[in-house]
Amino acid sequence: MVLTRAYDNKILSLQRQGRTATFAPGFGEEAAQVGSASAMRPNDIFVPAFRQSGVYLTRGFPMDLYLLYWIGYEEGNVVPENVRGMPMAVPVSTQMPHAAGIAYAQKYKGSDSAVVAYVGDGGTSEGDFAEALNLAGVWKAPLVAIIQNNQWAISMPRKKQSAAETLAQKAFAAGINGVQVDGNDVVAVYKATREAISNARDGPTLIECVTYRMGMHTTSDDPTKYRSDEETAAWAKKDPILRVKAYLEGKGLLSDAIDKEIEEGNSKIIDSWVEKAESFKPDPTSMFTNVYSFMPEILSAELEESKASDFWQG
Repeated sequence: MVLTRAYDNKILSLQRQGRTATFAPGFGEEAAQVGSASAMRPNDIFVPAFRQSGVYLTRGFPMDLYLLYWIGYEEGNVVPENVRGMPMAVPVSTQMPHAAGIAYAQKYKGSDSAVVAYVGDGGTSEGDFAEALNLAGVWKAPLVAIIQNNQWAISMPRKKQSAAETLAQKAFAAGINGVQVDGNDVVAVYKATREAISNARDGPTLIECVTYRMGMHTTSDDPTKYRSDEETAAWAKKDPILRVKAYLEGKGLLSDAIDKEIEEGNSKIIDSWVEKAESFKPDPTSMFTNVYSFMPEILSAELEESKASDFWQG
């Protein structure tokens, strides 16, 4: 969780220096991400939205590639074969029908894998979300849908997203299990996700993680224009990282010296990721190779013609 926040802070700093494009930090949502991703088994599959750096990190995605995507290279969105996950999805909630389909495919193939998909509170107002839950419910697909309810969909507050008392209860209409957890409690999130994965063979589960977006929606956003300092300060007291630190200190498992050692170690790791990402040299052939699961004949011909013409070398 600490590494996730430090990395998000680093990318935010790089963006302010003009070294990355728009970025969506996850300050305050680390417990919802790391807790749920930690509960996944090696064979499970994650389907992200666009604010899941903690999920990527926990699931072993190369974080230099994660930064590469935010710098502006689509190559950073190519998932390595050894990582059980899908590319980042920026269009709101469009990843949810994909997740339902992938989950059904696992069941069809007789696989024990579950699919853990992430969506924001705003995404639950999209038709894609309702359709995905409906299909997963009918098919009894092994889908675990995680709502990161961070209270704001850009400038739209949760209370204007839905008249429902909770977002978790949207599961009932789809005939699936729904649960609401404290999204700032990493242990609670882990436990709820673990149980949902254990029960995935019997059908899907919707988990609403009640958390808060402590920073901006993206770097093109100014949250001071639409929410009060008092609200932000109240949620800052529920910071998921401070809660874990207090717990570990109370158990005698964390001290200032250990905390400093972790911080220094994280800084070196992050610097290595940044160095690797910023030394990347793009290969124009990737515009051909990362489009389809196999290359159609017409695209293959275009690739060969492009190579022969050397059109990108000038």
